[in-house]
Amino acid sequence: MAQYAGQPIFILPEGALRTTGRDAQKNNIMAAKAVAETIKTTLGPRGMDKMLVDDLGDIVITNDGATIVDEMNIEHPAAKMVVEVAKTQDEEVGDGTTTAVILTGELLANAEKLMEKGIHSSIIAKGYRMAAAKAQEILEDIGKKISLKDEKLLMEIATTAMTGKGAEASKEVIAKLSMEAIKQIAEEEDGKISVDMDNVKVEKKEGGSSADSELIQGVIIDKERVHSGMPKKVENAKIALLDVAIEIKETETDAKIQITDPNQLQAFISQEENLLKEMVETIAKTGANAVFCQKGIDDLAQHFLSKKGIFAVRRVKKSDMEKLSKATGGTIVTNIKDLTSKDLGYAKTIEEKKISGDEMTFVSGCKNPKSVSLLIRGGTEHVVEEVERAVKDALGGIAAAVEVGLVVPGGGAPEIEVARRLREYADTVGGREQLAIGAFADAVELIPRTLAESAGLDAIDTLVELRAEHEKGKIDTGVLVLDGKIGDMWKKGVIEPLKIKTQAIKSASEATEMILRIDDVISSTKKSGETPSGMSEGGMGGGMPSGM
Repeated sequence: MAQYAGQPIFILPEGALRTTGRDAQKNNIMAAKAVAETIKTTLGPRGMDKMLVDDLGDIVITNDGATIVDEMNIEHPAAKMVVEVAKTQDEEVGDGTTTAVILTGELLANAEKLMEKGIHSSIIAKGYRMAAAKAQEILEDIGKKISLKDEKLLMEIATTAMTGKGAEASKEVIAKLSMEAIKQIAEEEDGKISVDMDNVKVEKKEGGSSADSELIQGVIIDKERVHSGMPKKVENAKIALLDVAIEIKETETDAKIQITDPNQLQAFISQEENLLKEMVETIAKTGANAVFCQKGIDDLAQHFLSKKGIFAVRRVKKSDMEKLSKATGGTIVTNIKDLTSKDLGYAKTIEEKKISGDEMTFVSGCKNPKSVSLLIRGGTEHVVEEVERAVKDALGGIAAAVEVGLVVPGGGAPEIEVARRLREYADTVGGREQLAIGAFADAVELIPRTLAESAGLDAIDTLVELRAEHEKGKIDTGVLVLDGKIGDMWKKGVIEPLKIKTQAIKSASEATEMILRIDDVISSTKKSGETPSGMSEGGMGGGMPSGM
């Protein structure tokens, strides 16, 4: 609303809420901090779990940052920006989501203290941008090289990613499976390694323990063969991949067939039968003894296929067909008449197995598969789901490490080093930005501080000790949470990919800058008198909404 010649002019609809200046900034920061506080206790090997219950009573028990913020049903607009940080981290790296979220919260908390001292938010944002760029340089400087041949290091990365998750009891087994999966699908081009995570299919089934999980050199299809007369197991399988139905197509146009004689009906049925028989003959002539079809297979065609001893599966998902093509080397054919022996894929065995009451098809023993499958097992549904999340963290960690080719020690060691060098850098920067860079350094130290607290150590004493060690040049020194002391993380095998750290700092600093630059929140409602989502009657909602 504006005043013009004594007359009020309304520019916003009735029921719209507006918060400006410090109030808007304060409320946004408070909401973002609330999200960070919620998942702060999940950090590290002694991190606690959260139980999330939805409207239907379905339960999720996890300490995976991305899963928690995704399930929390957050409504506040600023808090949603923090959720985006977690999602970006999860998509880019697959691990380090908790680090990214709590770093965002701490950067905002430190910015708030500076704003209370009278420093403008745009100066803080500029200082943070400078600090983030410097932090990237420092991290790349302390990173150590890694390649696909360093199996011991790759195992340690996977183990570090899974520590504190539900899969801890059998982390050695799962770490080895994760490493072998990534090694199998990694592709090298011009000296650079690329890993497409879609080529690792993670299939989970309850029953057994997490130690019973296995890696299949091929693909697991959650389908059964179409006819009981077909063989259950096929050795030296030659596989036809079809994106076409083995059925009689209906006519393109509306057609009417008039039959005047019973013999004509018989001839019509026989013709249909012959067409299906012809299709099956064409497939059999190529030497195929297994068929995976993306579309349907007619009942009569199923009978003819079983007579020929061909193993067939129908209505296979498009994504699974692509994985089968990469694993077996077969070509997906869209016209049966065009199918030749060159289009066939190869697998040592195809077998239908009953896992936890469900029939599944295992295509294994492929020669050099560029798509593999991990079968995850666990005692209960919640255990299997948490093991699956741990496996995805391990796979993401190894992939991020080999793609960038650099790793850093864990346990808060790189954060302490970044904070130390940032403070040195701050002294070389003039003006008020220097204070923002110092605040950034303090925020980064939240990681070792939280790890120290979860280990039952005194956070301040631990930070003082760590700083002293880093001043002496011992940059691998961090918090050994399980031992309850500080020590050399590299020797202990606590290693993380550099990309986790760089991406977390990048996402957290960018989200913080965006939130700091907001000084006016205008929220329109659909109906008069309705409070906008995430807002309280007096303006922006201070704490977390009741939906959390």
